[in-house]
Amino acid sequence: MLASLRLKNKAERRLKGGHLWVYSNEVDTQQTPLKGLQAGQEVIIEAANGKALGRAIVSPEQLICARLISRDSKQTLDGSLIVHRLKVALSTRDLWYPHQCYRWVYGDSDGLPGLVIDRFGAVVVIQISNMAMELRRQEIIDAVMKVAKPDTIVLKNDGKLRAVEGLEEYVEIVHGELEDNCAPLTENDTNFMAPVIHGQKTGWFYDHRENRAVLNRLVKGKRVLDVFSYVGGWGVQAANHGASEVHCVDASAQALDWVEQNAVLNGVEDKLHCWEGDAFQAMKQLKDSGEKFDIVVVDPPAFIPRRKDIKAGEQAYRRLNQLAMRLLNKDGLLVAGSCSMHLGDDRLPDMLRVLGRELDREVMIQHIGSQGADHPVLPAIAETRYLKAVFARVLPTR
Repeated sequence: MLASLRLKNKAERRLKGGHLWVYSNEVDTQQTPLKGLQAGQEVIIEAANGKALGRAIVSPEQLICARLISRDSKQTLDGSLIVHRLKVALSTRDLWYPHQCYRWVYGDSDGLPGLVIDRFGAVVVIQISNMAMELRRQEIIDAVMKVAKPDTIVLKNDGKLRAVEGLEEYVEIVHGELEDNCAPLTENDTNFMAPVIHGQKTGWFYDHRENRAVLNRLVKGKRVLDVFSYVGGWGVQAANHGASEVHCVDASAQALDWVEQNAVLNGVEDKLHCWEGDAFQAMKQLKDSGEKFDIVVVDPPAFIPRRKDIKAGEQAYRRLNQLAMRLLNKDGLLVAGSCSMHLGDDRLPDMLRVLGRELDREVMIQHIGSQGADHPVLPAIAETRYLKAVFARVLPTR
């Protein structure tokens, strides 16, 4: 018989409002203890009155101890359901991105919590972050083969979240083969090779695609600085869309090698200049050298990985964007990015306002972007919307 988790009185309100997570402090552990449940196990979620609210997978040792997979308590997370949800997710992405380069599955948003799948045409990269999906690894592979029939499937299971559930890290090509451990992709009419084996996350960050498209319209004839460039998602595209000169800064020599390879792939290598080193130090050195840019893009890793990091993280964002402003020409454009879910939507614009006044500059925000359509947001789960990109013109004081 399937185990149940009964919620405390009124704790079902969030689920009824569209949320999908159950927190451990919402469970009536006197009636339905979490102890004894196995990570990845399926359970029935019940309201305080015993009414079934749906079926979930559990992580009994975590704060988020259960994630709903269906509001039908009879629906099990089997191969058939995985195939169905992959098909639904695929149809929504193909509407937006005809090149078949996109985030195919975005965890909870696609009804598959703990699963991320990125597609690079005929190459599919799967990333599993919880025990429930790890236990269904072969069913996921079989479903991907059935739905997309890719040439290559990579399991890129080396993310930090795996350690939380006691899962080992590994990277494995489970079907087909890769050229130079990379996968080809096209984004905004620019070609790349994504390092899906040795790169960060799945090898590429599709989430900023729409924001990069906005920038591409503005770069013609401009001198651009791309900080935290990784493999050149912003910088190589800027060069390919008419920037006169692009400087890429990253702490990883390997990442900058990939920048140069992607520049060659698009015939813009003569425009690209790479700087290896700590971003903050590199920007300070550029300022001390008298360098100025028409556009500065700062797209750092998450400075606020946890709620308790908000204060230190905001200080890091503030310092980074202050350095960026100092590198701009008098009427330059700053693109300030953040992938920190815990950074409030209003914090980055307000931070730029304060920095502008401190530097005796006028900050004019012209566009605020978020993640693309392949990272769909569930309105009830604020955490599914995490990405920010603020386009701010930094002018002399009027």
